Amino acid sequence: MLNVPQRKQLLTLARESIAAVFAGKRLEPAADAYDDDLRRPAGAFVTLTENDDLRGCIGSIEPVAPLYLAVAQSAVNAAFRDPRFQSLRSDELPRIEIEISVMGPIERVVNVDDIVVGRDGLIIRRGGYAGLLLPQVATEYGWDRETFLEQTCYKAGLPRHSWREAGTTIEKFAAEVFGEKELTETAG
Repeated sequence: MLNVPQRKQLLTLARESIAAVFAGKRLEPAADAYDDDLRRPAGAFVTLTENDDLRGCIGSIEPVAPLYLAVAQSAVNAAFRDPRFQSLRSDELPRIEIEISVMGPIERVVNVDDIVVGRDGLIIRRGGYAGLLLPQVATEYGWDRETFLEQTCYKAGLPRHSWREAGTTIEKFAAEVFGEKELTETAG
């Protein structure tokens, strides 16, 4: 678990990474500005919302970069490369809320009863299709386990009951999720 100063540092980095693009610069964070926890390899997703509406969400599930770099890259990608949305405009940035999900280990699901809604995120793969939903998504929408599985299939571009079929792989993961909104609320 990351402490509050570490969380704030990552949230600041995410916002500054997006702002740097608007300023025509490339933010290159120095590794020595981050402690060992933030330099360890980790997957991370950055979610951008405006008035509680999704505005972008991109990340990496695998630990391919140090956490601080994964956050910086994911923030820029969520703002400018999420194919579901127009690129963020500079006038929107002050209204954007940033949330970070630091990925835990990925485990293959043998029994779907082992999936805990609100704790686990899901990855469903079948053939060339794959879909991922973060743990907080099911809670935000009030989904039960079966609906969560169906929606992850939908995200993968598969029929909703594909999770029941042989040849479909279901994986779960935990994530440490924190955002600007909650850190502001706990500070105030």
